[in-house]
Amino acid sequence: MDGVRGETGHYQVKSVEPVLKGADVQARIFTLAPGDVIPWHFHRHCADYYFVLAGDLTIVTRSPAETTASLASGARFTIQPKTQHLIANRAERDCRFLLVQGVGAYDWVKAPG
Repeated sequence: MDGVRGETGHYQVKSVEPVLKGADVQARIFTLAPGDVIPWHFHRHCADYYFVLAGDLTIVTRSPAETTASLASGARFTIQPKTQHLIANRAERDCRFLLVQGVGAYDWVKAPG
């Protein structure tokens, strides 16, 4: 989907491809161009499960101290509910990842940046 921007209502990245959506779980494939950022936020009830498919993904969490994870292709990372986090592509090429969210009602709560 080169050139197509994926919009979620809260931010914009290169592309977002829905895989499945149910009442308490959803899965999407994200492509982040270099410099794309999913801003600080958290989810009240569901966990995020990241699976890096290509490129390098940076995840920053506050729980309570700030922690940064740099993930290469093949890596995975879990963020528990109520954990503030920021997702970014700080590399020089696109990053693709599968994001599975659940089990629980999905919400997106903006956190202070």
